[in-house]
Amino acid sequence: MRLVDTNPIGEVRENEQSGQKHLITMRSFEQDEILAQFGAVEILSTPNYLTLQVDHGKHILLDPPYLQFINHSCDPNCFFDTENMCLRALKKIESGQELTFFYPSTEWNMQQPFACFCKSENCLGEIKGAAHLADQEANRYKLTPYISKRRSQQQ
Repeated sequence: MRLVDTNPIGEVRENEQSGQKHLITMRSFEQDEILAQFGAVEILSTPNYLTLQVDHGKHILLDPPYLQFINHSCDPNCFFDTENMCLRALKKIESGQELTFFYPSTEWNMQQPFACFCKSENCLGEIKGAAHLADQEANRYKLTPYISKRRSQQQ
């Protein structure tokens, strides 16, 4: 792993074979602790693979930009709280761990669905967005207010 950047949370590292970047924390965080505040560098009307959906037709590019390197996991350790515009720990996170979040927690329809290889016990396999989750799958995760509202309207 090649060091790409250091930031207040930790380090962005790149897997030199795959080119994939990861955000690794360099300190511990307790459950529900705020890791970082965030805002929008830009607001887009359509999603791309770097945006976070905050409302219908409202997708933000994250500020600070290093947060875009938090990858997906079906067993996430953090959550983008779009009400308070902060990144929160979902559970205790030890120093040296990769930060991960559940992409469908903020995305209704993924602009680029993908096969997940997180290897967690509850791995969903294909990640397409919250619109494609069965209720039992969605109920395992903390979802943003926008995604929760859309799911309740869908039922």
